[in-house]
Amino acid sequence: MEELPVPQNIKISNITCDSFKICWDMEPRVKERITHYFIDLNKKENKNSNKFKHKDVPTKLVAKAVPLPMTVRGHWFLSPRTEYTVAVQTASKQTDGDYAVSEWSEIIEFTTADYSTVHLTQLLEKAEVIAGRMLRFSVFYRNQNKEYFDQAKEVHGNRMLPAVKDNSGSHGSPISGKLEGLYFSCNTEFNTGKPPQDSPYGRTRFEIQAETLFNPKTNLYFGDFYCMYTAYHYVILVLAPQGSPGDDFCKARLQALDVTNNHFLTCTVDEEAGDGALVFQHAQDVILEVIYTEPVDLALGTVSEISGHQLMSLSTVNAKKDPSCKTCNISVGR
Repeated sequence: MEELPVPQNIKISNITCDSFKICWDMEPRVKERITHYFIDLNKKENKNSNKFKHKDVPTKLVAKAVPLPMTVRGHWFLSPRTEYTVAVQTASKQTDGDYAVSEWSEIIEFTTADYSTVHLTQLLEKAEVIAGRMLRFSVFYRNQNKEYFDQAKEVHGNRMLPAVKDNSGSHGSPISGKLEGLYFSCNTEFNTGKPPQDSPYGRTRFEIQAETLFNPKTNLYFGDFYCMYTAYHYVILVLAPQGSPGDDFCKARLQALDVTNNHFLTCTVDEEAGDGALVFQHAQDVILEVIYTEPVDLALGTVSEISGHQLMSLSTVNAKKDPSCKTCNISVGR
């Protein structure tokens, strides 16, 4: 029997966070003999990976021969933002049940995509379920070490400058490693209504009136929902002044929220006061991490020492999401 031809000119297209399309050139004269495709899919080796760590099991897919391009989909073996290699064999099932196969094709490399807005909406809906009731607050705050604020004053013209977001949270988050901003908190203690006196990020705190960063001229976006193998759940929100570069970035990638009516962070006019004053509320049952996309002048707020401790164990810097948590995971790659 004539050997089956090796698939040539492989092309990968329509890449999402948990699927892709694959096609290749096939000689018309042997098409009718091909009954199956074998696809060898592997995570690309990381040169810096721990050589003693258990390696991912390679994924060998067997598919019935269908017209190309063929869609490969599966959150159980495809993760977002991950480099993969893929090679293909054509096969012909014999009468005895065995397969005649071609040689393997060349190996092609590709990288899966971030979560789409569809996936982020699924995360948003899960976060809404556990957000809890809304509590009033009046300030955003940001903790760092004293040296950070000294540098802001002496080197950056008294300003805190946006930095690229780290890789904490969901692996498929479209803002990790891309969006520039400043992290702020707004959660308050239930019994005092004020910011807590402990922080994972340093004992020096910058406080700023909520209205300065969050007002009717600010757009609000949902960024992520995750936990770190603990009972605490975190929601990442993005505040971007309308028309700013950060706003343009978020419009294309994130789910916009109504600033006056959502489950996490709201800004409304106090109708009872009658003076146009703004009222701010945050969700009680999740920890909000608010990213503001523009530089902030220290003169707009106050810098002081907190009386509590620096709880390093609660830091979320580059924190990995718990992939087994049913509360904050969706059915795509983690």
